[in-house]
Amino acid sequence: MDGGTADGDRADTPTADSGATDGRAAEGGAAREVCLVTGASGYIGGRLVPALLAAGYHVRCLVRSPEKLRDQPWALAVEVVRGDVTDAESVGRAMENARVAYYLVHALGTGRSFEDTDRRAARTFGDQARRQGVGRIVYLGGLTPRDVPEHELSPHLRSRAEVGRILLDSGVPTTVLRAAVIIGSGSASFEMLRYLTERLPVMVTPSWVRTRIQPIAVRDVLRLLVGSARMPAEVSRAFDIGGPDVLTYVDMMRRYAAVAGLPRRLILPVPVLTPGLSSHWVGLVTPVPASIARPLTESLRHEVVCDENDIAAYVPDPPAGRLGVDAALSLALQRVREAKVATRWSSAGVPGAPSDPLPTDPDWAGGSLYTDVRERSVDVTPDRLWRVVEGIGGDNGWYSLPLAWAVRGGLDRLVGGVGLRRGRRDAAHLRVGDSVDFWRVEEIEPGRLLRLRAEMRLPGLAWLELCVDTDGDGRARYRQRALFHPHGLLGHAYWWSVSPFHALVFGGMARNITRTAAAQRRTAVP
Repeated sequence: MDGGTADGDRADTPTADSGATDGRAAEGGAAREVCLVTGASGYIGGRLVPALLAAGYHVRCLVRSPEKLRDQPWALAVEVVRGDVTDAESVGRAMENARVAYYLVHALGTGRSFEDTDRRAARTFGDQARRQGVGRIVYLGGLTPRDVPEHELSPHLRSRAEVGRILLDSGVPTTVLRAAVIIGSGSASFEMLRYLTERLPVMVTPSWVRTRIQPIAVRDVLRLLVGSARMPAEVSRAFDIGGPDVLTYVDMMRRYAAVAGLPRRLILPVPVLTPGLSSHWVGLVTPVPASIARPLTESLRHEVVCDENDIAAYVPDPPAGRLGVDAALSLALQRVREAKVATRWSSAGVPGAPSDPLPTDPDWAGGSLYTDVRERSVDVTPDRLWRVVEGIGGDNGWYSLPLAWAVRGGLDRLVGGVGLRRGRRDAAHLRVGDSVDFWRVEEIEPGRLLRLRAEMRLPGLAWLELCVDTDGDGRARYRQRALFHPHGLLGHAYWWSVSPFHALVFGGMARNITRTAAAQRRTAVP
């Protein structure tokens, strides 16, 4: 399930892999109420956890992959249960003694199977919440137009609405928050808006840019999520949530341009771009791949404006009011420029991306494995070489044949992949789970090892390992290893078709990374 599952594996991180704890944590002698969060590795969940901790709750995360939460700044402050929302046993274990359970996961996909997965997971979650005596479920869903029959909605919006109904029918008091566009640094909606506006001073756009929407700042979403934990038990319903501004997507692009100091954009809507074509158009222009862009663009086909603001009776607006579009855009841009983006839309991974372990792990079951190994020594300290390694990708590029990398990224986008434009969450530092262009950080040992797993479209599984240590002469030694596990005959053919270029691509990468480290040593200020 997307956005929802990762569990810390540090020895000093509280875990509950084989059984639940009592769900209480003492702080100053007082037990704190337990909030279960699913989706803690995703964009919203990764921000909700520290907000709940700041509000004084004991946070428990239901997670799947041990590495994804490990490097979060709050990882040591939470309790972790290994499991998945489709597995009743692990969900029940995670819910023991929990007062509030946040459901922030969903299965992204292009086929019908994702709706079945969403439906099964929501039923499992609701059933286990009832059995474990959870006091409230809180779900963040999508704002759907009330005057449009559900069968006319996109599959993604239809599934969000169905999940909300399932949870409301679970017998547990439930809060369903229905949001349209969420504006915040790193959100898919914000990055789509940002790149469309910055890269296209003149745009031929789909007709949905004239649709009215009511965006909401991520700061207000988090405030409402935290506040929903305290709703009276008799309240069980859906709430529309939005910011104070109602405007069209065209208006929002023009406001972004003004906030960013860009010239006014010329926007020419045309009626011929279908949702599918729109998503590919967005995928070619922005870092958001078509698989993620499609549900976003489909949600903009209909007017999505709040019909009520009843949530304010239970979670009052702050004294200064809800954040408006201009303020939300300005704050998001400030976070991007200061490299203080806490989570990104890519935090949760990409639909269909491989999750298999590295083939050299002890539990690897065998099979073909191709490798390309490069080693070089350089007369710099290991720390200086590591800084270059950790800064790879994004604006720094891949240190060999930029055109070849750009072409490979472009081909990946054409077939629905993520391409190279995802960039990085932080320009200098990485943590497990971060996306780096069309790679994802699978493991990082600061100063020594960076392992990236490919999320591009490939007929197999691929990894890139970058290691730093010292040689016999005390110099920094760089070791680079590319690994590819082919799937079928096509996978083998792929490897042999690109292997003639490895000396240029991988050899050039090793050479230029070490040269960059040496050049930085020579130009460094004492």
